[in-house]
Amino acid sequence: MKICLFPGTFDPITLGHVDIVNRALPLFDKIIIGVGLNAAKAPMFSAEQRLLWISEIFEKEPKVEGAVYEGLTVKFCQEIGARFILRGIRYVSDFEYEKTIADANRTMDKNIETIFLTGEPKYTSVASTIVRDIIRNHGDVSQFIPEAVYKSLHQIS
Repeated sequence: MKICLFPGTFDPITLGHVDIVNRALPLFDKIIIGVGLNAAKAPMFSAEQRLLWISEIFEKEPKVEGAVYEGLTVKFCQEIGARFILRGIRYVSDFEYEKTIADANRTMDKNIETIFLTGEPKYTSVASTIVRDIIRNHGDVSQFIPEAVYKSLHQIS
């Protein structure tokens, strides 16, 4: 079984993230969207909320599930039996950063391969950091996030 981990903070999950997962579906038997807990980052939304969004967005896709993890991504891959890490690339600078991480991961476990998918051009400007800033400043984020996230923002605030 080809299991893939798509790691990130997903704070919040965006249409760009959903696009990457949907285009990766034919490549894998299972995609686990891993909500990484990072002590250096203070998330806007709880890990539970982010998992709820993932399950709502992909409720009709049995190959996708969400999970929360802490620590090294490679170690989590080993725990869940994932041999692939999925990463989305928007810009050349993303690739340079992601390649450095992929190289380190491969050094730690040569059996785990990182797969890069380039984002759809229409989602290039979509980043969780930008979305959080728009939310903080009461702007309209509807064109950047899935409907499930948008609907729940009104209930959270």
